[in-house]
Amino acid sequence: MKIQAIIIEDELPARTLVKNYLEGFEIIEIIGEYSDGFSGLKAINELKPDLVFLDIQMPKLTGFELLELTEHKPIIIFTTAFDQYAIKAFEANAVDYLLKPFSLQRFQGAVNKAIDRFDNNKTDETIVKSMIQTIDEKTEIINRIAIRTGSKIHLIATEEIVFIEADGDYVKIHTKDQSFLKEKTMKYFESHLDSTKFTRIHRSYLLNLEHIHRLEYYDKENYVAILKNDIHLKVSNSGYKLLKNHLKI
Repeated sequence: MKIQAIIIEDELPARTLVKNYLEGFEIIEIIGEYSDGFSGLKAINELKPDLVFLDIQMPKLTGFELLELTEHKPIIIFTTAFDQYAIKAFEANAVDYLLKPFSLQRFQGAVNKAIDRFDNNKTDETIVKSMIQTIDEKTEIINRIAIRTGSKIHLIATEEIVFIEADGDYVKIHTKDQSFLKEKTMKYFESHLDSTKFTRIHRSYLLNLEHIHRLEYYDKENYVAILKNDIHLKVSNSGYKLLKNHLKI
């Protein structure tokens, strides 16, 4: 039984190199190659390959964003050029990666590990999920959020967000026009959105300050934030203090 593989890599020379190196592995059959994350994600979910060679730095959709959105969970061999934090995350979670430019010997070692996992009916679902959590712990400001709704992929710029609402194991991201569910925590967004633009006004709400119209007293020292679209959000005592500081009131 052959291992079906696809290559998702935006650079043609890199895709060609992977294909040339794979010529020594008769057990592996390449069933597709893709130059961007959108087409690669579609291929993973439709073709359900056993093995994916996945670049991290790609236009349209990065390798990490792709992994968050994919339904099918194949064995992954990452390829990356320079992301040192990603490499540490790979090593911490025992995920295979190839640092460009990689040699034939290094490539063969990674592929042999993948073949062994395939022979033992293993996938990378658990370790990739753990790796994404490790990546999430890196405190850096994000400027967009990738969300899948059915077969559609949405890339939402953070400035489009009006507020984020806690919703069980998910969060609900509200824009002016619609709302989206995302399997992330409020803590993640609180630490990865620009704190000069977004404030946690309540345990259930993270607000884009651009959209606040006014604060009103509610009762028993409680306040409500009234947004420009006339949505009313509860404000906790700690959230009120933060808003006072940001709005200078």
